[in-house]
Amino acid sequence: MSTATESGTSDTASLEPLHYVGIVAAVVSGAVHLWLGVSFAPSPLGISFLFAGVVFVAAAVGVAANYRRGLLYRLGVPFTAGQIVLWYLFNFAGGEKSFPGDVGTLGAVDKLAQVVLIAVLIVLLQRE
Repeated sequence: MSTATESGTSDTASLEPLHYVGIVAAVVSGAVHLWLGVSFAPSPLGISFLFAGVVFVAAAVGVAANYRRGLLYRLGVPFTAGQIVLWYLFNFAGGEKSFPGDVGTLGAVDKLAQVVLIAVLIVLLQRE
């Protein structure tokens, strides 16, 4: 099981290629959410996008810094899965859009990054 570094700044020596895949996926999803948050701000939807974007980016930084990685993995799976469920509910189940025809490039990139992130987190959890 991972422990936090003494300095808390960086522990790239303990990162495996799978960690980097997860970090990139989290940063991609975080960037999409931050961009959408700025686009929709100051509405409640914009604030929720900003919150999610900050969480994704902060978690990626936390993993890179080896700050409580196990906890970040365990929290990351339901948080990211919840993002996918909420996206589907708001856009397709409760909206006028049809799935998958109206997903769009940004939605596809974000959801692909999130599915990859969940898969990476599950593998990392199994390795603990």
